[in-house]
Amino acid sequence: MGDSTHYDVIIIGSGAGGGTLAHRLAPSGKRVLLIERGDHLPRERDNWDSTAVFVKGKYRAPEFWLDRHGNEFPPEVNYYVGGNTKFYGAALFRLRPEDFGEIRHHGGLSPAWPIRYEDLEPYYTQAEHLYLVHGRHGEDPGEGPVSAQYAHPPVEHEPRIQQLSDDLEKRGLHPFHLPIGVNLSQNDDGGATHSSVCIRCDRVDGFPCLVRGKSDAEVICVEPALRHPNVELVTNTHVVRLETDPTGRSVNTVVGRRADGSEVRFSADVVVVSCGAVNSAALLLASANEHHPAGLANSSDVVGRFYMRHNNLALMAISKEPNDTRFQKTLALHDWYFGADDWEFPLGGIQMLGKSDAEQIHGEAPRWAGALAPDMPFEVLAHHAVDFWLCGEDLPLPVNRVTLDGDGRIHLALDEGNNVEGLKRLRHELQHMLGDLGMHEHRLLSRSIYLHKGMPIGATAHQAGTVRFGTDPAASALDVNCKAHDLDNLYVVDTSFFPSIGAVNPSLTAIANALRVGDHLLDRLG
Repeated sequence: MGDSTHYDVIIIGSGAGGGTLAHRLAPSGKRVLLIERGDHLPRERDNWDSTAVFVKGKYRAPEFWLDRHGNEFPPEVNYYVGGNTKFYGAALFRLRPEDFGEIRHHGGLSPAWPIRYEDLEPYYTQAEHLYLVHGRHGEDPGEGPVSAQYAHPPVEHEPRIQQLSDDLEKRGLHPFHLPIGVNLSQNDDGGATHSSVCIRCDRVDGFPCLVRGKSDAEVICVEPALRHPNVELVTNTHVVRLETDPTGRSVNTVVGRRADGSEVRFSADVVVVSCGAVNSAALLLASANEHHPAGLANSSDVVGRFYMRHNNLALMAISKEPNDTRFQKTLALHDWYFGADDWEFPLGGIQMLGKSDAEQIHGEAPRWAGALAPDMPFEVLAHHAVDFWLCGEDLPLPVNRVTLDGDGRIHLALDEGNNVEGLKRLRHELQHMLGDLGMHEHRLLSRSIYLHKGMPIGATAHQAGTVRFGTDPAASALDVNCKAHDLDNLYVVDTSFFPSIGAVNPSLTAIANALRVGDHLLDRLG
């Protein structure tokens, strides 16, 4: 592939947005180039080693960003084919219909989207089927209308989580099976069948899947797309800028840097940026020129602004009985998603985390807000742990933003106190009832233990915003089809386009939107 190589579409980034878009375009016969900054993730024993993945951060990008004070921090980003889906927990929730409208929070307003839930609903269904999502529509009374049931039944609860679900129902709550993307076939007892790719292990959350049983973008989309001769993949190529034609209306060159430092240039009729909310904004800002002095697609000055990442909290309760669960990520609870009896504002959602082990607890020990029981070994603590993930909505503030300094380094400004009262109340709701759920003081413990930790600035797994879409070019960077208002052939298809983030994992919405934009591009390309 030389400098003269021209494509119909170039997609920069191979994660939930870019990888899914490539899959959508592949059968069309159009020439598609997928450019990935990293390489294929090596398959090795360390994929499932807690110390390697969580303590040493073996697979994280070896880079540092700077906060608003100029202090360095390591972001939780991974540059591999499949993007961050190689490490995500595969929890694939839909936003609720109300999330597409304006919502008043304790900390301010969550803005409306320029499309409705009904516009995205058919693509949510397609995304759920494509990514092998296991679940059961109808269990969560607050979910939106659906056009089709999940193609796969929910992942069955193991005994301790089934007991938790039953106890929650006795309290009048509505737990439901967490929708999760896994290539799993279950027997009558809920275990993995002999032919199942997923083996129902305890490595689903935060680990790359060694047996390829998790629905990541590489396995589900990129590899099938590459079976089409019109689709190509270039790895180990970091796109550093986009150049425009003399009019400034079209991107005519994609400039990349290979691992050896050499430069490579490509061109296409359509260029799609899908690098993640932070890196997509950084690329557009780094591509400033005389026609676009503030960066590409940035005549509105919104590129890089309105960064969101959810208000998250990990909470580990200690069960009075041992928790022998392996595949723990099967339950969610949204009864307080939009409010509580004593609180008119949204709180958020609760879901199970993957089962923690002694190495993970030991590695996180200095960060826990609570104190570990001095007479309890990490192994015993892990055996009794029940792990929860609390997720509240982060509001889009213009001061929460991505910028570049003179050396091209990424700066991320973040107000970590933004709209956190709902999350505090959600934690209180959960902790208030844990005693009735079999998680309280026990003879093994010197006292009740609920360990919790918030997510620092480096927790970028749910990053969104920064290149928002809308109908007003003065207040948004993209139109409703995720095309830049300022350019004729530039699109952004990852979580950057979100005007708000809701209180559920953003991956399924990114996937569904990539399918929607893919259909638009197929129409455009004829």
